[in-house]
Order: sequence, then C-alpha cells, then structure tokens
Amino acid sequence: MKKVDYIVVGSGLAGIMFCDVLMQHGKTFLVVDDGSQKASIVAGGLYNPVVLKRFTPVWKSNEQLQLDIPRYKVLEKKLKVQLDYKVPVYRLLASIEEQNNWFLASDKVGLSSYIKPEIHQIENKSIKSEFGFGKVLHTGRIDTKALITSFKKMLQDNNQLVETSFNYDAIQFNQNNITYNNTEVKHIVFAEGFGLKKNPFFNDLPLKETKGELLIIYAPKLNIDFVLKSSVFLIPLGAHKYIVGATYEWHDKSNNTTEAAKTELLNKLKFFINCDIQVVDQVAGIRPTVIDRRPLVGQHNKHKQLNILNGLGTRGVMIAPYVAKRLYNFIENGIEIDSEINITRFNN
Repeated sequence: MKKVDYIVVGSGLAGIMFCDVLMQHGKTFLVVDDGSQKASIVAGGLYNPVVLKRFTPVWKSNEQLQLDIPRYKVLEKKLKVQLDYKVPVYRLLASIEEQNNWFLASDKVGLSSYIKPEIHQIENKSIKSEFGFGKVLHTGRIDTKALITSFKKMLQDNNQLVETSFNYDAIQFNQNNITYNNTEVKHIVFAEGFGLKKNPFFNDLPLKETKGELLIIYAPKLNIDFVLKSSVFLIPLGAHKYIVGATYEWHDKSNNTTEAAKTELLNKLKFFINCDIQVVDQVAGIRPTVIDRRPLVGQHNKHKQLNILNGLGTRGVMIAPYVAKRLYNFIENGIEIDSEINITRFNN
C-alpha cells in the first residue's frame, strides 16, 4: 500500500497553492482532479488591494501581498514561466462625488499605502473620462492559466496527479490515518471549488456557485497599458487584446458561454469606451463564493483528518497563498486559523 502525507482534491488556485506549501515543507502528496472546475483557469488574475466599488481595503491585504509576490516569483523560477505582470490599476471616476470619495479613501486605515489623494488625467480619445482617474498602487496580474497548466504538468511529471473524479465512498477511517484506494494518507484537503456540493463531509457549508463570464477583445485604437476599472474591468494582454469582465450569474451552473453575458459586458464597456472593438473569445467558469465574502478554511468537526480550502471567490490570486499557509500551519503546528475564515463561524 502506497503511503503519502496528503491527498489534495482539486488543482485550481486553492489546491496548487496548498501543494506549493507542502513542497516547501517536504511533504509527500497526491492530487486528485477531474478537470471539471474552470474558474481559476479563466480568472482575470488581478491582485488589487482595494475594493474599487466602495473604496475600502481588501481583507488582510498587507499580509497577503507580502506573502504573495515572493511566492509567485519562486514559482516563476520553478516552473520556468512568467506569471506576475506588474500593471497599474486606474479607477475611472464617474462624478464629483466619486472624486471626493477617492480623496477621503486615501486617509482611511489600510488604504494610504495604496491610494494617493490625486486625480489623474489621461489623454485618450477612446475613453470617456470627464472626471479623471484614481490610481491604485502595488497591483498586477497573475497569469492563472499559465500557473495552473505548468504546475499540473510538473505534478504529472512527478507522478503526483491522478486525473479522475474523487470517490468519497472509498475513504476508510482508521485510528491514526485514513486509506483511499490503496493509499494510506494522514490528511485529505478538499479544494474542489463548487464541486464541494457533491462532498458529503462539507456540503452543509454555505458555498454559492457564481458563474462568471469574460470576453477577450481586440481594440487597436484603445492603446492602454494599465487595468481600467469602471462598471467592468478592462485588463491589457498585449497585442491590442484585453480581458473584459466579469459577469455574475447565480442560476446557470454550467461552464457554457452565453449571448446574454456577451451583450451585458459589451453594453457596460460601451458606457465608457468609444472605439471600435472586436470580440475574439469568450470564456466562463463557476466561482466558489461565500455569503460573507470570506474563504472556507478548516477541519471537519468529526473526522479530523479531513480539511477544506475553498470559497476563494473573485480574489483568488491574492488570498490563495495566505489561506494555504494558514491551513497548513493549523494541521501541522496547531496554529489557530483566523476566525473570519475558519469554517467554525458557521457552527451556530
């Protein structure tokens, strides 16, 4: 019988960043993944410490960025692929009131490092910008598709990836460990995205499946090298191509793209962009989101060998390294998980 320290179920951002922590500590593991979850692959991949709808700080943004950037740099070297693209984020301001709110936000605790009390004017005939822009510092984009694809290739080369659906009925609980399909394992970490709904050990948690769709457009006259945030994000990819997104749909649980989402995104885009564009691609994925906008991290209340790492929502590239490290430190060192993300918050 094969022995490993961990089985990780799922190879999206949550799963691979937990694997990264395991590799840092020399732990043995297998990953079980059936390729059904697409949210991390199609994500825009922004890391941005400011909630630009409300001009508020992202939860634990300082701690996350201090951990994230060095880890992605290490992974770039290990995987021999560029992941981190430094790109500024500009918030298009829509009124005098938003200008005032921007100045007020620059004095808020947790925002002064990321927002300066300045209104930027950018001369670009393709953007309707009567009230200017606010600039966010310390931002960028992680190429999530390159990260996940190259990381899974490494797992395949190391014989650590089992490409099949996880069989929950195959778990057998012993006194000090568990077995799964002739593998003796100390811990299982479920990082399966919205596949959690089929998990009999954790499917009582309030995970919501939120479908998101993105467009890839070609706009040679737009000519911007920064992320532009208005009613949607506009993210430059180079060669005059941009990501436009994203939609939020709570009823459709498929990974199929829709004409309705395409129309919605184009209508929002036309509100602040007035140059010709061409849609060259459209993608969709199901985000695992939680009602309080915090991840689901922790241990099963009965079967202590089972753990969960899920619900990263729309800020996966920022929060994944942070929560992966927190879960590992809890399992291996008994260090308590932040109460805001611990699944025990839903016990009552």
